[in-house]
Amino acid sequence: MKKLMLGNEAIARGLYEAGVKVVSSYPGTPSTEITEFAAKYDEIYCEWAPNEKVATEVAFGASLRGVRSACAMKHVGLNVAADPLFTLSYTGVNGGMVIFVADDPAMHSSQNEQDSRHYAIAAKVPMLEPADSAEAKDFVKAAFEISEEFDTPVLIRMCTRIAHSQNAVELCDRVEKELPAYEKNPQKFIMAPANAIRRHPFVEERTRKIAELGETSPLNRVEMSSADKGIICAGTCYQYVKEVFGDSVSVLKLGIVNPLPKKLIEDFAAKVDKVYVIEELDGIIETHLNNLGIPCVGKELFPPIGEFNQTTIRAAFGVPQPESVSTDNPVPVRPPVMCAGCPHRGLFYTLAKHKITCLGDIGCYTLGSAAPLSALDSTLCMGASVSGLHGFNKAGGKDTEGKTVCVIGDSTFMHSGMTGLVNIAYNGSNSTVIILDNSITGMTGHQQNPTTGYNIKGEPALAVNLEALCRSVGIERVRVVDPYNLRECEEAILEELNAEAPSVIISRRPCMLLKYVKKNTPVTVNKDKCVGCRQCMKLGCPAISIKDKKAQIDFTQCVGCDVCTQLCKLGAIEKGDR
Repeated sequence: MKKLMLGNEAIARGLYEAGVKVVSSYPGTPSTEITEFAAKYDEIYCEWAPNEKVATEVAFGASLRGVRSACAMKHVGLNVAADPLFTLSYTGVNGGMVIFVADDPAMHSSQNEQDSRHYAIAAKVPMLEPADSAEAKDFVKAAFEISEEFDTPVLIRMCTRIAHSQNAVELCDRVEKELPAYEKNPQKFIMAPANAIRRHPFVEERTRKIAELGETSPLNRVEMSSADKGIICAGTCYQYVKEVFGDSVSVLKLGIVNPLPKKLIEDFAAKVDKVYVIEELDGIIETHLNNLGIPCVGKELFPPIGEFNQTTIRAAFGVPQPESVSTDNPVPVRPPVMCAGCPHRGLFYTLAKHKITCLGDIGCYTLGSAAPLSALDSTLCMGASVSGLHGFNKAGGKDTEGKTVCVIGDSTFMHSGMTGLVNIAYNGSNSTVIILDNSITGMTGHQQNPTTGYNIKGEPALAVNLEALCRSVGIERVRVVDPYNLRECEEAILEELNAEAPSVIISRRPCMLLKYVKKNTPVTVNKDKCVGCRQCMKLGCPAISIKDKKAQIDFTQCVGCDVCTQLCKLGAIEKGDR
């Protein structure tokens, strides 16, 4: 039987069919759905971990016990998991272990465009890269076989287009793996220097053997046609090549992108007049060919920036573009914006009103950087706002302490903000941290986290008490505010900035998009009272606009949060019937 599946859904199906027992992940677009779909199989234990390092170590622990395990993350999440990954390469596995990493060319939802193949090369672990959903499922099963045969964790590289596109996937039965007896093996799994020294030669020999595997593996395949040009590619680039050229050019499709084969590439290059390498982001395959002394055309035609498509390929080769139909009317620009009723808006308005420097973090609240709020000064990586605030205040002293804060979401705080707060308490900076607690992991589509009280299946779970946690690490000044109450926000922020002590403000109100959150009646504008002062427009709420020099409310978006009514000095914006 076949079923139409997203690439991420097919990955989950592969985990099921491969007999995987444990999956631990932190949500991150474009990888999130892997774990969400895997959680639908009762045979697989799935969880949301606080961060990717923890998830990788959980998967390692399950592998150590002898079961097949996996974890999934986006490309920047692999940065967080890099510490265990590099040593996992030395220890190897007991049960098969696969790490899924989803790259994001063009940065659709990411703060950088890094190429995760570098991690596979640096950590000396094999990496596979599927080109569609069917391959995604099959590559999962192949990855576990490679993992157990060669005693290694295996990386599978997805990208946004493969993760979120669909095609038919053949469904097979689950193959259960018998749980072996656990045997202690300190020389293999205790990476003290004396043991690690002995494991490094094993890693080098393993890399050589997997490179040999790539010479004949069906995961790499040659599709010979014309000898005029030969194209070497992998993943989504293979799809673009086939859509542009069909079977008119010869193609070497690489499924194992680390380690790369040698003889297979040399033989392919010898059969064609000219070799082209098409790969998104960095020229890793191209560099391999250069090292082999094979002339090729790569990044001189295809830039190391952004994602490609059929148009990119046609333009590079001078292939005529097909006719298309377009409208003469320009498509209106729709910049990303916080939703109407977003609980973060009132807090950001207060920060902007008082011209407070604010270090931001990773989450939907990064949209607070957009005009008219323009409330953020920086966004680096998960948890960096808290650590960065400490450094900013240590550098600026009295000049910055009373007018600088940071903001971080509840999920992000659990991910990597806690250690920064410990650093503030331990090293004593007069810093004010604002935790934007919207009771969910909002940016990636409403996943649970350790503060919400529910696990990945929506079952009741322990909920971390943020107030108690902050006090337990040494922060004595902890208070909770409702971000819909502008006066309360203002008083709390100004008081904590004036205090001579580190402090935490928890801005707590659930995301308006959560199903259980009750929407109020939309507010209305009394046209007789409205003078068109545009004070309400400073909120940047998409439900508010100006027409004929008067404010107007879009009733289809307004949720009756009433923040705008607090700004109108003339009372022109009135609460709806409750």
